[in-house]
Amino acid sequence: MSETIETDILEALQTVIDPELRIDIVNLGLIYHVDFIEDTGTANVEMTLTTMGCPLVEVLEDMIRQALMALPEIKAVNINLVWEPAWNIDKMSRYARISLGLY
Repeated sequence: MSETIETDILEALQTVIDPELRIDIVNLGLIYHVDFIEDTGTANVEMTLTTMGCPLVEVLEDMIRQALMALPEIKAVNINLVWEPAWNIDKMSRYARISLGLY
């Protein structure tokens, strides 16, 4: 994956704001891996949620798809929801911790 499209994907994902915490999903540490398949224009996103059974999973997935499909290179988006490694506040960026008063 080229560094440019990876940067573009991560920047697009930073526009996806968790509705409950009001912080973007990248700074929350919810994005574990992104991959772009140039031949098909497919963005693969490996991510987790702050809690299992989060009622907003479909909302977040729709927001992710909308953000990534706005990039001209992307024709399809696959989201792989994983639970290992488990998310915890250590995965949050310094910005997110400060914003939530945890730092």
